[in-house]
Amino acid sequence: MKIGIVGCAGRMGLMLIQEVLATSGATLAGGIEPGGAAVGQDLGLLAGTIPAAVAVTTDTKALFAASDAVIDFTTPAAAKIHAELAAATGKALVIGTTGLGEDARAAIAAAAKKTVIIQAANMSVGVNVLLALTEKLAATLGPEYDIDILEMHHRHKVDAPSGTALVLGEVAAKGRKVSLKDVARTTRDGQVGARPSGEIGFATLRGGDVVGDHTVVFAGDGERIEITHKASSRVIFAKGAVRAALWTKGRVPGLYSMRDVLGLG
Repeated sequence: MKIGIVGCAGRMGLMLIQEVLATSGATLAGGIEPGGAAVGQDLGLLAGTIPAAVAVTTDTKALFAASDAVIDFTTPAAAKIHAELAAATGKALVIGTTGLGEDARAAIAAAAKKTVIIQAANMSVGVNVLLALTEKLAATLGPEYDIDILEMHHRHKVDAPSGTALVLGEVAAKGRKVSLKDVARTTRDGQVGARPSGEIGFATLRGGDVVGDHTVVFAGDGERIEITHKASSRVIFAKGAVRAALWTKGRVPGLYSMRDVLGLG
């Protein structure tokens, strides 16, 4: 499968290059950047590995034309454009970008009617197991257990709560058959009063070089259950994204998640 990478000179882009080159059944179709010193360089050498015999370009349309699937870990605005290109070319698109707004989500949903789109706030296999467990526990334990989601990331992360934390909240709410927007509490400050029954809370920490830690707490009377995933390397996101790209082969158009890729439902 020919895999293209947008934002190929970024931190995630370089890891994706390495992972594609190391994965059986995958071929590096190309990579793009909007400009800068990386343009014209060999993708493999740029990523510190073997020559790939394909250079970084700025031509997004040509990248989609040359690829079977494209992986995007860039920005919400770019994800919207790439979704539209995927729909126009019929190529699969794997989106790991977080902080998507309504415009980007609408474009992705529209594109998924014409091609295969995999969109996930977190491409880690482990995190998606955490999502499945969170939904199951929320359904099993019931509203008498308070749910809080704690996440920590590096000091440079710009959005909060993290996309993964919000998805954890969504699956917890789904397990309870409620809408997250009706029960979410993203901040607590001052005299907030007693906690309402059924509330799903979020807590955010930022500091250092933390790749990503997520803990879901189910606090009941007399006991507490905590499930945690800690990422020590961004390689797990690249591995998951390439696995997702390979999974798109032969699939019918639609909007899929990593839980679909992993068979977690």
